[in-house]
Amino acid sequence: MDSVKDGLANAKTPPVSTDKSFRTRLLVADIFVPITAFFAIQGGTAFVVFVTVVLGVAAWEFWRIFQKGGYAPSLSVLLVFSTSAVVMRSIWGMQYFEFWIGALLLISLFMHVLQQQRGNDKAASNLALTVFGALYLGFLGSYAISVRFLEQGLYWVMLVFPIISLADSGAYIFGRPFGKHKMLTVVSPKKSWEGYIGGVIVGALGGWGLAALWHIGSSAILPIHGLILGFAISIVAPLGDFGESMIKRQFEIKDSSNLLPGHGGFFDRIDSSLWAAILGYYLILLIR
Repeated sequence: MDSVKDGLANAKTPPVSTDKSFRTRLLVADIFVPITAFFAIQGGTAFVVFVTVVLGVAAWEFWRIFQKGGYAPSLSVLLVFSTSAVVMRSIWGMQYFEFWIGALLLISLFMHVLQQQRGNDKAASNLALTVFGALYLGFLGSYAISVRFLEQGLYWVMLVFPIISLADSGAYIFGRPFGKHKMLTVVSPKKSWEGYIGGVIVGALGGWGLAALWHIGSSAILPIHGLILGFAISIVAPLGDFGESMIKRQFEIKDSSNLLPGHGGFFDRIDSSLWAAILGYYLILLIR
């Protein structure tokens, strides 16, 4: 989920309560979270379809970014493999992913050999983008299915993914007034170490609080689980936001699309959640 932008710390910065952009982002998050919760509660096919659609739209946005920048990754391969990863994981779990990866490499290579034959002098670069995009979105994103299909999976989903929003909000709230030491000034110049630390603190404490709440419905979910997940996810998941910022900065665009007011596109929204899904899944296996 896209990190809420840390503000520059200066005296003219309006307080958080009057920041229209922040309020818009929170509103969209407030809508997106219950929609995710609704499909997570439905489980089964409904949740699989939801994740498939989200990743499919994100794949189109990924293609759109590079297409506007003069590259031509294969849209058909991106769509097919980003979505098929979800379906495969829902049916067979971790089995047969070697076949999925092999098919991705073979078909992508074939498509871009033909592309070069037709005169595209960036075919090799486009091949790399196609494979990376499908792995990044399909392989990582499909772990949301693995989390949901765990025992007590609904509670785990409702713990792992809200942590991102909590950490995002904490990073904004702490970074805006206190953010004086910038992290990566070229990639994401507004993000500060103060905001990052604030996000980790809020994510960890928020995870602890959510787990304590879910413990009422499931004795298997303990507050310490939320604290561990919140701490780990809040530390690692922002890398997804930095990665997407790197891509967008190269092509001088602000958002992957305009589908979600205040957030841009689905790719903007899920960039951190992709890492939360895989990290959360394996941490859950270790701590439960």
